[in-house]
Amino acid sequence: MNNLPVSDSRFSYPFSTLQQIARDILMHAKQGGATACETNVSDGFGQTVTVRHHAVETIEYNRDKGLSVTVYIGQKRGNASTSDFSPQAISDTVAAALSIARYTADDDCAGLADAELLARDYPHLDLYFPWELSVEQAIELAKNCEQAAFAADKRITNSEGATISLSESQFIYANSLGFMGGYPLSRYSMSCAMIAEQGNNKQRDYWYSVARDAADLESPEQIGQKAGARSAARLGARKIATCEVPILFEAPIASGLIGHFASAVSGGSLYRKSSFLLDSLGQQVFAPDIQIRELPHLHKGLASSAFDDDGVATVERNVIENGIVQGYFLGSYSARKLGMRTTGNAGGTHNLIMYTAAPLDFAALLKKMDKGLLVTELLGQGVNAVTGDYSRGASGYWVEHGEIAYPVEEITIAGNLKEMFQGVLAIGSDVVVHGSKQTGSVLIDRMTVAGD
Repeated sequence: MNNLPVSDSRFSYPFSTLQQIARDILMHAKQGGATACETNVSDGFGQTVTVRHHAVETIEYNRDKGLSVTVYIGQKRGNASTSDFSPQAISDTVAAALSIARYTADDDCAGLADAELLARDYPHLDLYFPWELSVEQAIELAKNCEQAAFAADKRITNSEGATISLSESQFIYANSLGFMGGYPLSRYSMSCAMIAEQGNNKQRDYWYSVARDAADLESPEQIGQKAGARSAARLGARKIATCEVPILFEAPIASGLIGHFASAVSGGSLYRKSSFLLDSLGQQVFAPDIQIRELPHLHKGLASSAFDDDGVATVERNVIENGIVQGYFLGSYSARKLGMRTTGNAGGTHNLIMYTAAPLDFAALLKKMDKGLLVTELLGQGVNAVTGDYSRGASGYWVEHGEIAYPVEEITIAGNLKEMFQGVLAIGSDVVVHGSKQTGSVLIDRMTVAGD
């Protein structure tokens, strides 16, 4: 495995200790009669500070560690886990996994990933940036964030708080095929939620920023200003009559559309036949100019990974090309269930980017829509994974003649994801990196808006 830089002093255990624990687990499993074994050992810490009305509301600090063991006796599988790293606990956990395996039924798809697919060598992806942030400094940042939010508009009258979160961890994955790999990770976030008031009308909105490197976060002042301005802009929200109109999903929530697609073409949904996109490989699912690319080796990427949860090397690939499905998201187990080859997605997807060759800026998207609904918040979980039916509570802004006219609330938007994917008219250039799935704002040709 690669010798990647690690700051041992920041963690409870040196990286070499995690490696040795993994070796011990594999040894115990072999001695206990396992024909194969895999393990994941991790160690990390986090800190969260929340300020509300210029006073500290909460300070949380945690240190976590844990290990999981999966053993195979032929094609019988057993799993056990513990947060105790003592030699006796490690031995007992392996024994528990072996005991479970002996009582389970054979599963002809169970087992380690194919040896030739493992990530024997992999790149350094810049996923760890230690942040020397004291509690006092975190409090000061949160206060500055909230202060900027109050200053954004005189109608901001209350706060749900500004929060600074820090998380750093390291892990090792190893298996009995001789693979051992791991590296440290960091993730930092800053958020603010505010309440605006005018007469009897109150509205809430928020903003946040997240990054692997604290230097890449938006400033506290930027986050606070956006949270305050967004809250105030929603004052005077109205209901609208039921209609069928184009819908523009604002970038921060448009990424959820990628999530619905990824879930529908993931191995578990496919082999259980609980997906509205069964047998969609090679089929036109999105509008013809839509592309989705998976970029697991994106430096500083929030979902970057050199290998998946099976140790399989990740690869960059086109998932949607010109609207056509090029591949599913499969781990070793689901691939075997489907009679296919793993795509290196055990544990999830890695930086899915949806785009078009000619993205539009936000003003151009509004003009292209002309008349319709800009959605900035979604409520509820009304998505049927089997049929693709989509119904969510929503709020946002009514658009007339390509301009935002007024805020809207207490509505429901409804459609079917198959039709929504085919009906994507344009994607914006206004990408906001808030997670593992990224896109600009997405304009869909038509959905039902249920109002008065």
